[in-house]
Amino acid sequence: MTLAGLFVPLVTPFTADGGLAADALSGLAHSALTEGATGLVALGTTAETATLSAAERTRVVEICAEACREHNAPLIVGAGSNCTADSIEAVAALSPHITAALTVVPYYTRPSEAGVLAHFRALADASPVPLVIYNIPYRTGRTLGAETLRRLAEHPNIVGVKHAVGSVDDTTIELMRTRPADFAVLAGDDLYLAPLLALGAAGGILASATLATPAFAALVAAWRDGPLDQARSLGHRLAALSTALFAEPNPTVIKAVLAAEGRIPSPAVRLPLLPASEAATSAALAAVRATCPEAVAERDHGGHREYRESKTALENCAAELPAKMLV
Repeated sequence: MTLAGLFVPLVTPFTADGGLAADALSGLAHSALTEGATGLVALGTTAETATLSAAERTRVVEICAEACREHNAPLIVGAGSNCTADSIEAVAALSPHITAALTVVPYYTRPSEAGVLAHFRALADASPVPLVIYNIPYRTGRTLGAETLRRLAEHPNIVGVKHAVGSVDDTTIELMRTRPADFAVLAGDDLYLAPLLALGAAGGILASATLATPAFAALVAAWRDGPLDQARSLGHRLAALSTALFAEPNPTVIKAVLAAEGRIPSPAVRLPLLPASEAATSAALAAVRATCPEAVAERDHGGHREYRESKTALENCAAELPAKMLV
């Protein structure tokens, strides 16, 4: 299998008393898929997975899986930790109906690259679904070279990487040059989506897309199909949006904006995260409205269910974005 397109990693909405807001999560899932996302990611970093109970994690996957079934869309589920034995148990327990598992590079213990190879090969051998490696060294403390990623790509059950290294560095360029054709590189840093698409990335896993799905879908399509001058202009605008949404620790600002829009019941996050500041929230709201004003207006005036069921404003937004973004 080859993964491609826009995948939206969903937040986990909480109620005012701190519980899982299941209906709000379902609404976000359906909205993302209606608005142009290729698929969803459940239990990623944006979901605050480390703070969820086992029962909450199960429910999150159930809700996302139901939405993906209705839309015939792929679902990637986060699974694994810095313990190989626990990670094997986690991926082995995944439903074979899930499209792929997103498995993080072992963190904190800082294994050698040979140890990382052995870790992922053990997971891939045990997993009933293909693996997408989550390469995010500024969270894990373990960088991976392009050769290590290429060797991992040789395993038939490792199909891609969420590449979030915080830059477009030498490793990124070498990876894009040497990766197998059927190994998907998915941008994992929202700010660097456009440069990675220009280098040949298959798509992205992007938290910012929760708030501007048509625009991010249009950007992926523009780099694939052209025109490239419009792709570049739109990429610059969306980079500014992502900067605003990541001004404070993720997903605090995204949840604050979703709550302000009435799409989730509360901006609450769980400790050790703290809620986004008023200044960051206001700046992000302005950035969202500047990026896709028609879709925001439809949310404001049409109600969320009607908004999901009517594609008119969304199609207009996606169709007109390139022209709007020319600078």
